[in-house]
Amino acid sequence: MLVRIVKMSFDTESIDLFLSNFHEHKNEIRNFEGCHLLELYRDKQHSHVFFTYSYWEDASYLELYRQSDLFKSVWSKTKALFNDKPQAWSVDKVVSLP
Repeated sequence: MLVRIVKMSFDTESIDLFLSNFHEHKNEIRNFEGCHLLELYRDKQHSHVFFTYSYWEDASYLELYRQSDLFKSVWSKTKALFNDKPQAWSVDKVVSLP
């Protein structure tokens, strides 16, 4: 299982546009082949900073998503709203205690 974490920062006036785009496509992203989980987080101290966490079967499924028309459409709208360079990490889950 590959976990993808993406940190994004927006100007305050762009947050509603980002959230609208995310909510419009969240089910398509979550139901993309190989995706097992999609979560969106908002920083408590910096409300203009968001994180997505997505769980992928493996790196090949994430890459299929990144090459898809869905990703290209969502990302092109999202990246136009950034006020800082996004950061992304691909990590392996080591321990999870429910």
